Amino acid sequence: MRPRVLMSCFGLGLALALIGSSVSAHHSYLLTVQQLREGLAKATTPSNKGFFLIDVRSPHEHATGVIPGTDLNIDFREIKARHSEIGAKPDDHIVVYCQSGHRSNIAAETLADLGYKHVYNVRGSMNAWLEAGYPLEPPQR
Repeated sequence: MRPRVLMSCFGLGLALALIGSSVSAHHSYLLTVQQLREGLAKATTPSNKGFFLIDVRSPHEHATGVIPGTDLNIDFREIKARHSEIGAKPDDHIVVYCQSGHRSNIAAETLADLGYKHVYNVRGSMNAWLEAGYPLEPPQR
């Protein structure tokens, strides 16, 4: 199921995250793993979290485990060709992560270039998530 309406509590959380986060050199935003975790915790259900969470690692990496709430895996090299699979509108919020944050930065900038207005790269991505001691889950089949 795709999120239709940004939940007000998560919208406020994202607004606060933007104020507290730095904007990248281009036009996507940075989000910490703590901010992502808080946003995920506020969701009433994984499908009603108010944003799309996209793993842009390779399918092999994706198979090793994902951040809970991950909606889709699209390799960062394929994001331009496959972005419509996300099902997002230009005003929807999209959060991307990879292993270290480098590939997700490329994916975030690509999505912003394609006209998505609210794209967030998770700083440190999977490495930071694991370092914080947060859990992983098996990818959805």
